[in-house]
Amino acid sequence: MAEEFIEKKTVKRRIFDYLMITAAACIYGVSISLFLDPNNLAPGGVTGIAVIINRLTGLPTGTGMLLINIPILIAGLWKFGLRFIISTIYATFMCSVFTNYFTRFGALTSQPLLAALAGGILMAIGLGIVFKAGATTGGTDIIVKFLRLKYKHLKTGRLFFVTDILIVSASLFVFGDFDTIMYAILAVVVCSIMFDAVLYGRDEAKLIYIISDCSEKITARLLEELDIGVTYLEGKGAYSNNPKQVIMCVMRNTMAPKAEEIVKEEDPLAFMIVSSATEIYGEGYKNIFSEKL
Repeated sequence: MAEEFIEKKTVKRRIFDYLMITAAACIYGVSISLFLDPNNLAPGGVTGIAVIINRLTGLPTGTGMLLINIPILIAGLWKFGLRFIISTIYATFMCSVFTNYFTRFGALTSQPLLAALAGGILMAIGLGIVFKAGATTGGTDIIVKFLRLKYKHLKTGRLFFVTDILIVSASLFVFGDFDTIMYAILAVVVCSIMFDAVLYGRDEAKLIYIISDCSEKITARLLEELDIGVTYLEGKGAYSNNPKQVIMCVMRNTMAPKAEEIVKEEDPLAFMIVSSATEIYGEGYKNIFSEKL
């Protein structure tokens, strides 16, 4: 009975994921066909290559995206398995379909700056939703996933940025307009920043270490006023050789100013280290068994 319930839940989850992929592919298609492509902005990746090929041969951008992806999808099937690649094939196909569909409406704006900003933001949202659903849109997405297996410390958005800049630079030989290339780079930068925000934004937090002679008072206020978890670490002063109780806590960025205020009020002489924590696993944050994006 329990196994049947889990299986039903899994099926529901998969249906939800595919609905999300469909919506994300629609957003992605809008970003390309209504903003970037009609303004000669090659956004990098397979899409950027498809835009370049479209100008050279007339092949529809969406169709070009699909054809270029075929050998990459085969490589992905070998490395990541059938379950992953099926959702990616679906995402790739739907992105191509929506890209070709929205082409008929033409550009929503002829201002390259607005096109770069809107196109970059919408593309990042589409890509981020697809990744959260456990798929990719093919192309450099799969290549980036390959790189992430070896370089886990690098964020996905940054890897996209490097590969995209190379392709955008190549588009200079087709369009021959340096201003257009700069707007395309702007779109890539916006997409990279926004993409990391979609994937990691909610996970970012502050990691705070507090060394104080008033650790118990500080801890009591942190627990009561911020309702966060606090851990004591045992330390020892190297100079005085006296034992020290070190407070360690993780909190949302918005809570950090209040925590700093509490420490200042309780012990102005406290030693406090505040650093950024980009990925947090545990209660209130991500599941430790979730796939690393």
